[in-house]
Amino acid sequence: MKLLLTGGRGFIGNYFQNKYVTKYNIKTFSFQKDSIESLKLKNIDTIIHLSALVHQMGGADKKEYFRINVDNTLTLAHQAKQNGVKHFVFMSSVKVYGEETDTPYTEDTVCHPQDDYGLSKLEAEQKLKKLEDENFIISIIRTPIVYGHGVKANIKNLVGLVQKVPVLPFGNIKNRRSMVYIGNICYLMDQVIRQQKSGIFLASDDRPLSTTKLIQLIAKELNKNIFLIQIPFFKTLLKTMKPSFYKRLYESLEIDNINTIGKLNLKNPYSTEQGIHIMIHGEET
Repeated sequence: MKLLLTGGRGFIGNYFQNKYVTKYNIKTFSFQKDSIESLKLKNIDTIIHLSALVHQMGGADKKEYFRINVDNTLTLAHQAKQNGVKHFVFMSSVKVYGEETDTPYTEDTVCHPQDDYGLSKLEAEQKLKKLEDENFIISIIRTPIVYGHGVKANIKNLVGLVQKVPVLPFGNIKNRRSMVYIGNICYLMDQVIRQQKSGIFLASDDRPLSTTKLIQLIAKELNKNIFLIQIPFFKTLLKTMKPSFYKRLYESLEIDNINTIGKLNLKNPYSTEQGIHIMIHGEET
């Protein structure tokens, strides 16, 4: 099967290429380096569209979110359909649902995105669905935070914090946050491609973690003795001074992907413990 992959230099795209290089004939396309007008799609079976302007903690320009996440996506999809590509896989995000909540998100949860990133991803989803017909399958994968070896941003910062600081004020946090190991989300992508299933799919590890449990698992893999304590007023202070960090550390964002599991007959190849082990130590060769 011949695939076209956008975002091939990104975290997920790079892993997918390395993992499935012998299974698929993978061609890459970059919106930054390549010309969409010169793109040849005649012999492509499936497009995996990972390229995006991802969520920025400090925000980004609204026009850029919609230009990259909506306009580029639709340009590629229209060209794909015109050239006979049968399957278009779009990487979306749980940010289409909104923010943190105590109610688990499902494939059928009504979307109420709260920022430009989520709004742009949802608009791209909606416009892609309008292009779908019996000859052009649309698959949408919504993902929470993805982790693995070489991960950047918040998870990398948390690992660095555990490495350096033996006492942390994150004891007894009982939130529930879904994450997905990169090997699990790429396996889901592989199954969606192989089975050519349309619809919305949620990627997640088998169980959510609390912030406290996540830190404990990271410390175990780092062979670090840490003390997780509760400091009076720290939680309130963080909520006031750094609300975005407070949400990620103390609030819940859980996924219930039972419909995805049933539709694809899916079984994650990696447990969360295995994923965190590989994130810290790398894959064995």
